[in-house]
Order: sequence, then structure tokens, then C-alpha cells
Amino acid sequence: MSTIVLLTISNVFMTFAWYYHLKNPSLHAAPLWIAIMASWGIAFFEYCFQVPGNRMGAHAGWSVSQLKIMQEAITLGVFLVFVSYVMGERLRWNHFVGFGFVLVGVVFVFAGWRTAKPAPANITAQHLERLQTAENRP
Repeated sequence: MSTIVLLTISNVFMTFAWYYHLKNPSLHAAPLWIAIMASWGIAFFEYCFQVPGNRMGAHAGWSVSQLKIMQEAITLGVFLVFVSYVMGERLRWNHFVGFGFVLVGVVFVFAGWRTAKPAPANITAQHLERLQTAENRP
């Protein structure tokens, strides 16, 4: 749970670093290098939460793929709130459908379906059949 909390806090900082300069009148009017430096300063705090969150998740047994897809799902949740309340944009049905597909990806990554092991290239079909038969015996 602490992994999800840290990644959520991280995403709040990340979202502000990436998009708030478009809303803030001072940063919007400032030269690009100032907007970049301001965003970079905000992003520092993102990493202060993201790196420990990923480490905790890895120590808890999450794979890198699981950490990444969880990060993307959290990003979308934070972004939905940010874009609506901070940026004042109205989200439409197609945005929610697209975000929903990413959440389906979370299910696929975390489901843990067992995949078949590929056979070594030097095994014949008959030998492979015998190995599979032997694996299925009680």
C-alpha cells in the first residue's frame, strides 16, 4: 500500500511539473528555459517519492512491469483530477474509454497468467511431446 501512496504523491508532482506551466500566467509568458527550470524543480520532488515507491514495490515482490503499469494507472487517475479541476478542461467519453483500456492493461499485467515455456531449439517434436506428457503425470 505504501508503494501506491508514494507513487500517487509522485504523480501529483509530475503532473504539475509537466502541465502547470501551461496554466500559470507567469510561467506561460516566461521564456521557455524558465518554464523548463521551474518544471525541473518540481520534478525533483516527484523523484523523492517515485524512487522510494518503486524500491518498496520491488522489495515487496512487484516486477518492473507491474510497477510501470501501476504508475501509468495512477498517472491517469491523477491526470483526470488535474485536468478537470486545475486546467478546467472537460473530459469526454472517448477520454474515459482510452483511459479504461490502460486499466485493462493493469489487469493483464497483474493477473499472473502462467505462460508456456518455449522449447529449446534443439528438441524435436517427439521429444517435446514426451516431456509434456511426463509433466502432466500425477
